[in-house]
Amino acid sequence: MEYNTTLERLKMSEYGRCVQQMVDYCKTIQERDERLRCARTIVSVMEKMVDEEDDTDEVQLKLWNHLAEIADYDLDIDYPVQIERHDEDESKRQRVPYPKTKINRRNYGHIIESFTEAIKGMENEKERMELAGQVANQMKRDLGNWNVDAMSDDKVADDMARYTDGKVLLDPSNFQFITDGEILSSLISTSVKKKKKK
Repeated sequence: MEYNTTLERLKMSEYGRCVQQMVDYCKTIQERDERLRCARTIVSVMEKMVDEEDDTDEVQLKLWNHLAEIADYDLDIDYPVQIERHDEDESKRQRVPYPKTKINRRNYGHIIESFTEAIKGMENEKERMELAGQVANQMKRDLGNWNVDAMSDDKVADDMARYTDGKVLLDPSNFQFITDGEILSSLISTSVKKKKKK
């Protein structure tokens, strides 16, 4: 049995193994005119695979360039468009480091931790309270994402006081938190959008 994991790595996975095999076959055709005819057929198959509605010059340029890339720029045909070579040396790719920050308050996340630390160090009281208000409302949204039943103005106010070492004391009776209804409607609309995408 043949598994994809044992086969040669695809040059452009969005077109699948069938297109890769067609390109490999096209490279073996001896007659130049026949090779070009085969390449045109492959491009028309690729065109049906992409979401582009219009048969514009830009789409054609992209598809022919993709064909050349799949063929490792080794397909000897008269391309109907200008081919731009995109050789990418694997060794030159820089690996993006994965953040290794320890998150103490997982339900709020690293960004909220960073903001509460910054709030503690702020000198200007007005700016501190303004930022604290925005962070508090985000904390409430985060609680709603984590567990809808955990949303509580009192909890957010307590957490904010604890995380800022008592420098920010929010009174739920005076401070205007984002309402539970706003958070729930936002969660519902996000959920509906995700279902529509599927």
